[in-house]
Amino acid sequence: MKKTLLVGRHGVGKTTLKQVLRGETIRYVKTQYMDYGDWLLDSPGEYAEVHGLGAALAIYAYEADIVALLISADDDYSLFPPNITCMVNREVIGIVTKIDKASPDRAANWLRLSGCGKIFPIDSHSGKGVPELKAYLRKQS
Repeated sequence: MKKTLLVGRHGVGKTTLKQVLRGETIRYVKTQYMDYGDWLLDSPGEYAEVHGLGAALAIYAYEADIVALLISADDDYSLFPPNITCMVNREVIGIVTKIDKASPDRAANWLRLSGCGKIFPIDSHSGKGVPELKAYLRKQS
């Protein structure tokens, strides 16, 4: 699997997705620090939300092969500005979480505007879309 950095606001589902991709039991865990695991890097939401911590994400992006920007279908706004992916010299994919919620199409559009080439709509609890994401990350190896 390609080493993948998960980036998004708190509560978007980064840690839940990490647990599902690793085949672990889903349980709530607040990510307090960079979880620098096997092939998944789970970042605290505050790194994306707090301007002064954004530089840490840039540094960790260099440790990854793929950067995954996550937006929840029930988010009211996007943290990621248009064309932000040009700042990273890695492949950047988009992941829409909680697709059973309000508007997955709106979240996917925000990710496209940010510069994500591939978008993966998923629901970690039902497993919908997870096999496609996992197959893509495996294929990239």
